Amino acid sequence: MTGFLWLVLLLLVMWYWWNALLTKERARKAGLHACQRAGVQFLDDTVERKKLWLRRDAGGRVQICRIFHFEFASDGAQRYQGRVVMLGPHVKEVTMDAYRIDGQP
Repeated sequence: MTGFLWLVLLLLVMWYWWNALLTKERARKAGLHACQRAGVQFLDDTVERKKLWLRRDAGGRVQICRIFHFEFASDGAQRYQGRVVMLGPHVKEVTMDAYRIDGQP
């Protein structure tokens, strides 16, 4: 019986790891698309998970909510922060700091 519990625990850890990788990739793509739409440069081609907790979705189901941060630049000199909120496998929100447009004060 103990071997079975270890197997179940191992499967749960593997599922979480796989799910975390897929969610991070979706958050990266959401940050990249937001930068492309805004006409700014998505820096380092990555996102970093900053926060993780459980939250209910619109249907009342408990989902893992993750916040990812990314950096972008509009003029090549100054770095700005962006944020992607993921609720389960879905992009809930993408926000970006106010940034300077090239040649503008």
